[in-house]
Amino acid sequence: MSTLRVTAEVLTVHEHPNADALELAQVGLYRAVVAKGAYRTGEAAVYIPEQSVLPAGLIEELGLTGRLAGGNADRVKAVRLRGELSQGIVCRPKALADVDLARAVQEGTDFAERLGIVKWVPPIPPTMNGEVESAPDLLPWVDIENIQRYPDIFTAGEPVVLTEKLHGSACLVTYVADEGRLYVSSKGFGAKSLALKEDPRNLYWRAVRGHGVAEAAARLAERLGARRVGIFGEVYGAGVQDLTYGADGRRDSLGYAVFDVSAEIGGAVRWLDAGSVLGEELPLVPRVFEGPYDSARVLELAGGRETVSGRGLHLREGVVIRPAVERYSPVTGGRAVAKAVSAAYLTRKGGTEYE
Repeated sequence: MSTLRVTAEVLTVHEHPNADALELAQVGLYRAVVAKGAYRTGEAAVYIPEQSVLPAGLIEELGLTGRLAGGNADRVKAVRLRGELSQGIVCRPKALADVDLARAVQEGTDFAERLGIVKWVPPIPPTMNGEVESAPDLLPWVDIENIQRYPDIFTAGEPVVLTEKLHGSACLVTYVADEGRLYVSSKGFGAKSLALKEDPRNLYWRAVRGHGVAEAAARLAERLGARRVGIFGEVYGAGVQDLTYGADGRRDSLGYAVFDVSAEIGGAVRWLDAGSVLGEELPLVPRVFEGPYDSARVLELAGGRETVSGRGLHLREGVVIRPAVERYSPVTGGRAVAKAVSAAYLTRKGGTEYE
């Protein structure tokens, strides 16, 4: 999931093609449906992104009582309004009436805490939970920002690689070579430097053992002369999320695909191309494009049908964008990596969103 920031943004306002009383306020590459005449191009307003959980008072103020997602009707989710995709909420809350929003744009002020807005945390099913232990040597994963919110992460024409984003659950594996120790964790536990103790009922351990991830990590550490190797993969199949890609969830058919690899070599942690260092040792997420970056092309490729099953069983969740050569991004303050999520995925009915 992306990081949560509630910021002031300069808007570009477009006509709504199917509604005389509505318009589209653009933030980055996102568009949110707003009342006609409420905002003008060049003005600043507050943007509340998807997966934000709003307090009751703000929901009432914005006239959204009973209209948001989740059991408490308090979570912002992408919706279609009169045929147009609306992502996030554009507003000017009363609590910020004394704030110079144009200045806040320049300063990048985050209003989440002041407005009482928090990030939605998906529930953890029993198969993804378990007894945990401290794991200071665990190599961490990072939140990937959405290219529609931060379109300047990449420049037009920059060589990039797009891989398919799978709807499963992220599995973090760290192999510590000098101890012969394996740590297995989820994204949520991994963010707290916690690992799951081995349990044959646990989803992540089942995938790791079933696909020989530990052995592949040990071989990679030896080839690289690395003290630690991190292998980051998506676990998928029946019982994981609503999109199964044809995997029925049993031990011998639980889906697993690597999307990233890191290694500590000579005291420094580096990100490596998974295909180059693993070859065919482990399943990899499909590559869907390699070439010059074009934002319109990226958004187009984020849609369509998945290729994991080889049968196009489901819609595609989206794509992950990386530079052809790993680099730092001043926009993210870390890796240059982003995601683009398909509109059909965001607005599907009956979807699950476990982390």
